[in-house]
Amino acid sequence: MKKQPRRTTNNDKQANGRLFGMIFYFLIALMFIWFAVRFAQIGLVKHVNHVNLRSRASKIYSQKQLIRAKRGVIYDANGNALAQDTNRYTVYAVLDHKQKTTSGKPLYVTDKAKAARVLSKYLHISEDHAYQTLNPHKKVFQVEFGNDGANLSIRKMKQIKAAHVNGLHFVAMPARQYPQGEFASQLVGLATAKENKQTGQTTLTGQLGIEKVFNKHLTGENGYRTAKHDVYGYRVNQNRGGIPAKNGGDIHLTLQAHPQQMLETQLNNVEKQTKSLSMMGIVMDARTGKIIAATQRPDMYSGNPVWRNMMVQDTYEPGSTMKVLTLAAAIDSGHFNPDATYNSGEWTLGGGKITDWVQTGWGAITYRDAFYRSSNVGFAHIEQNMGSKVWHSYIHKFGLLKPVNVRGMNQESNGFTTFKGALTQANTAYGQGITVNAMQMMQAFSAVANNGKMMKPYFIKSVTEANGKVVDKGKPKEVGHPIKASTAKQVRKMMVGVVEDKHGTGQAYKIDGQHVAVKTGTAQIGTAHGYANGPTSYVYSVVGMAPVNKPRYVVYLVMRQPQKLPQPAESELATIFKPLMSYLIQRQQVGSSARQGLVKISNYQGRNATDVQNELSGKHLQPVVIGTGKHVKKQSLSADEKVMVNSRIILYTGGTVKMPSLTNWSQADVVRLGRLLGIKVKVHGSGFVSEQSIKENNTVHLGQTLTVTCKPR
Repeated sequence: MKKQPRRTTNNDKQANGRLFGMIFYFLIALMFIWFAVRFAQIGLVKHVNHVNLRSRASKIYSQKQLIRAKRGVIYDANGNALAQDTNRYTVYAVLDHKQKTTSGKPLYVTDKAKAARVLSKYLHISEDHAYQTLNPHKKVFQVEFGNDGANLSIRKMKQIKAAHVNGLHFVAMPARQYPQGEFASQLVGLATAKENKQTGQTTLTGQLGIEKVFNKHLTGENGYRTAKHDVYGYRVNQNRGGIPAKNGGDIHLTLQAHPQQMLETQLNNVEKQTKSLSMMGIVMDARTGKIIAATQRPDMYSGNPVWRNMMVQDTYEPGSTMKVLTLAAAIDSGHFNPDATYNSGEWTLGGGKITDWVQTGWGAITYRDAFYRSSNVGFAHIEQNMGSKVWHSYIHKFGLLKPVNVRGMNQESNGFTTFKGALTQANTAYGQGITVNAMQMMQAFSAVANNGKMMKPYFIKSVTEANGKVVDKGKPKEVGHPIKASTAKQVRKMMVGVVEDKHGTGQAYKIDGQHVAVKTGTAQIGTAHGYANGPTSYVYSVVGMAPVNKPRYVVYLVMRQPQKLPQPAESELATIFKPLMSYLIQRQQVGSSARQGLVKISNYQGRNATDVQNELSGKHLQPVVIGTGKHVKKQSLSADEKVMVNSRIILYTGGTVKMPSLTNWSQADVVRLGRLLGIKVKVHGSGFVSEQSIKENNTVHLGQTLTVTCKPR
């Protein structure tokens, strides 16, 4: 009989359901127990798969914000900033129409035609080019404008913003500002923004001059602060923790505003007229070695910029300015008789021939005349008379052929001479066959000007921390005593003859009413095949010292290979030398009576111009108010500066400026006026103003050029 299958009953179904339910609840309970144990473990140890959750959460919800350190400021001796921090800007245009403010205002460009017009006005791009950039072929979030839209000044950024164009935005980048432009640019140097590829941070880094030499001190150290944010990015508490930024320290230079500006202006004028391949000008306080003005052309702002300090990195044959040192050596060693005679013109020596610049010579003349007339033959005889060993020892005593090590001027060249053979040895006595750098010459000249004490040149006045604490200070340093005081006085007396004797080569440098010690120099340019020929193959130079009895200032000018000479080289250099030295002499009046006539200048900015004018007139100064404003905004003389009575001070009040009458103004005053108004100044001649290109009462505009003609009174 076939067995029938068992029928499932309701009781069986209920039993199976209870079993499944028990198993399910058991599994759920196990899962809850596992989660509870795991969460407890995580809560206690704060780690998952070797990841520290506390640290990870902190990184997610905390933001570390960079606090950028300010780079230190470089100042001149008058407290004017020569280098300081600023921002440069890159403009970009947002094109994505989704970009709006929370109130719905568009953050993208809504009027591309207007944007193109504004950008073409302030950037070096055409309106068509700007419009095409704003209309790319494919959809993009934003566009930029290449180099034309980068490195914008604050002023240009504000001009674009003032046009109120929707969608134009700016990214700020740290940059360095040089308010005085070419003012001693090669000494101050240059700092540019550099990105650290590892950190992504952009930092200003010195590339030249003080900016490079003192880069670490100027840079400072960045800091940071930490802030907590929620998951939506909103800050949920105040800044906590972090490290404050340590701002960079400052550098104060010995360069003085007015003589430096005069030197820059006059050197520019001569360099443009003569098309010289290079020029240098240096003014030094002979008693201390302090450099109060120094510049070169080309510099880094020239059309063909030069990225080196020619005052120490370039060497050249100095020519006849070397005769100052040769004469000093001969007198000091007892081998100079000014009244003895020799035959000038040419002299055969050591297998070669030495000739004077007037090849036929002047017949039999004295050695005194040899110095006045700058006779090479005469100084070859002087070198032979004292002997090559004696002369060579004085070359080293004067500090030539070895580094001066002026702090802040690196990569110095030592100079060179073979000093072998009678001809070469004699050549060095008149500045050929030996190379020097300009700072070596300044150091050597200081011994003649400073009665035998040779002072090391310096131009770092002080190094300070950001809080003003002085950490280092420049100070006078005597580095030798190569000649006796009596020798120095005799040499200076002979240098006066170069200007005042009827045969002297320095008559162009004569200053009315003043005795000035001067020596001119002309050196042929050496090549691999001997000396170059031609009217432009020379280095022209002049050194001057004043006041003669107790010199305070040494002025040294060098002009290399002028391509054009509208007038003789000494006349060209005199247009720099005479107004500059005249100003220095005027400022340095010898005697207590002159010092008692000094007036101390105050800070008049913000004060009523009429009140200041009356106050200054009462102090026997000559105030000149320019502008239509009521309050003084700028002044031509710095606060705390001491000037002589009857000095002119210009007070700028803003508004419309009318050109004053400049008749009988000094060149220094004209330079100050140009600097105050932001106009270029060109000076022809020397002395005091007799003509001006911008006539009296004409409106003056920014960027104009003022040309003045000067004549002696």
